[in-house]
Amino acid sequence: MLVVDDEPTIAASVAARLRAEGFTVDVAHDGPGAMAQVAAAPPDLVVLDVMLPGFDGLEVCRRIHAERPIPIIMLTARDAETDLLVGLAVGADDYLTKPFSIRELAARVHALFRRVDRTAEAAAEATAGPAERIVLGDLEIDPAERRVRRGGTPAHLTPIEFDLLSQLAAHPRQVLAREALLAKVWGWTVASGTRTVDSHVKALRRKLGADLIRTVHGVGYALEVDGEPT
Repeated sequence: MLVVDDEPTIAASVAARLRAEGFTVDVAHDGPGAMAQVAAAPPDLVVLDVMLPGFDGLEVCRRIHAERPIPIIMLTARDAETDLLVGLAVGADDYLTKPFSIRELAARVHALFRRVDRTAEAAAEATAGPAERIVLGDLEIDPAERRVRRGGTPAHLTPIEFDLLSQLAAHPRQVLAREALLAKVWGWTVASGTRTVDSHVKALRRKLGADLIRTVHGVGYALEVDGEPT
């Protein structure tokens, strides 16, 4: 695992906690250093600060995903919606806004590893048997190839966006609570990360259309398309 943060105290604290959880952890403090570490020893997961010297965490995220799909949790001192959406758009799987709880970060790391394992198992099952597409109106989801089209136009989703869309598509027009989505898609057992769900839904709307997912205030989201999954 790789922890990237330009504040030595934060990097050391995060690395110490993750080592105590049983992970092998390397540390970098800037963009070029992070990419050098990834090239030398590709990590299983990256904890990545947005504000870095050299080039920022968003650029690190872009470069990592241009080479290989590595799970990334972004750390940001900025809470603006645009910053969060940009982070998700370049491939981050999750984010935490500073100041954050080291304990919560460790829990999210474990949850992300569980989700990656579930995704790999689902992909293996899909390729082992007949690949059945889900078709809902003009929305097409191919679980085997993990591809999505709407109106015949491909949409390039991150792995977690694909999993979130698939979960909503499995229950069309049914309202799914944020807490249920956190448990199913992220593997979390606590409801402290509901904003993560909100941010990923916004990313899906931006890529697939604002009319696709309906918000039920105070509850959660529902996929608004015609027909049952086929």
